Amino acid sequence: MELCVIGAGYVGLVTAACFAEMGNRVVCLERDPQRLAQLRQGQCPIHEPGLQALLQTGIQQGLLSFSDQWQPSLARAQVVFTAVGTPSQEDGSAGLQHVLAVADSLGRHLPRSCLVVNKSTVPVGTAELVARQVTQGLRERGAAFAIEVASNPEFLKEGSAIDDFMRPDRIVIGVSDNDNGRRALASMRALYAPFNRNHERTRVMDVRSAEFAKYAANAMLATRISFMNELANLADRVGADIEAVRQGIGSDPRIGYSFLYAGTGYGGSCFPKDIQALTRIARENGQTLRVLESVEAVNDEQKTVLTDKVFARFGNDLSKHCFALWGLAFKPNTDDMREAPSRVVIGALLRAGARIVAHDPIAVEETRRVLALDFADAPQLLEHISYAKSPMAAVEGADALIIVTEWKAYRSPNLERLKATMKSPVVFDGRNLYEPGLMKAAGVIYHGIGRNSLHAAG
Repeated sequence: MELCVIGAGYVGLVTAACFAEMGNRVVCLERDPQRLAQLRQGQCPIHEPGLQALLQTGIQQGLLSFSDQWQPSLARAQVVFTAVGTPSQEDGSAGLQHVLAVADSLGRHLPRSCLVVNKSTVPVGTAELVARQVTQGLRERGAAFAIEVASNPEFLKEGSAIDDFMRPDRIVIGVSDNDNGRRALASMRALYAPFNRNHERTRVMDVRSAEFAKYAANAMLATRISFMNELANLADRVGADIEAVRQGIGSDPRIGYSFLYAGTGYGGSCFPKDIQALTRIARENGQTLRVLESVEAVNDEQKTVLTDKVFARFGNDLSKHCFALWGLAFKPNTDDMREAPSRVVIGALLRAGARIVAHDPIAVEETRRVLALDFADAPQLLEHISYAKSPMAAVEGADALIIVTEWKAYRSPNLERLKATMKSPVVFDGRNLYEPGLMKAAGVIYHGIGRNSLHAAG
């Protein structure tokens, strides 16, 4: 098929590259000149394992191209995917300015009837707004054709997005219950046929339900995380081990093991934004989502758990202390620092006078950028954070090690070398990478999240 993907952000690039890999001819429309120049050279502007190789293959095969011009990008398109951002507004609602701007441009530039598919995470009813906006533009220019708008939300995890797209657990397609909708569904089934060869993964529903499904999925996953974090905090108080609890409840097939790991809270571009948007939608419709409001509150508080443990051990004045920090990105295999717990940890430590030596395999440059924004009111504090080239270099002379992101490089440290390198062998493990008993046996003072710390920390 001939496709146009509007927006070369995270979702747009993965969508464009994967569809091109399946033999479709894809034009990706991007207005940012710097990003466009990078992409035309086959350079991926974001870190996502496997994505750059797919981009380069698509370009070399002539199946993937990038443009900032509407008319050439749309000239042959049978299906147009919109994959632009929906940033949170001050009231928590999802901002639709980019989505509606795309709809306006489609109304002015579409050369023929085609299928428009929303990939962006959008509030219920957005497809109808897009359809009206595009139709208005077509009427104003006297175009004698119509368009159909469908919903096809993405369910991609940063760090494994290529695999998620190529081997999806479900493909949600929302279409209208009329002849246009049935034709749209036929097009989408044909496009996704290569992803359904093993078994049928398509879930067909009305457009509004498809839009709602994306929010509901993220809300459920975020709820599991906050639930386990609250239990972990209680486990610390009563002397239980949250990892043993996780295994005990996860073995129940009604519960399962996924997203039951206690830690320092969730971050990234999806969960925080989508929880806020869904609770806002509920309020606009006269309902309070009490569970989700609690999920968000628990997550905000969870980001301070590590620093609370640090202050409890070292006091509130940290001006004489240096801390090693392993992990900056909100999760492994990405450089995404949006809502990353590390930003909360760094903020609390630096404002308490501490010095920090941080390490992350990927996210250092992005960290520099976001911390400049976080500390716009006190830029001098950034002089007290530096960045090491290796995990062990970060811990040299440190009063304690704080682990925020569960990169594989941190999972099996040489404990003897760690003790010899640090000023004092204290570890605050925000991702429960290590077994408390083994750490205690090695002479390391260990503080996990809900890991029976009353007995293990010493």
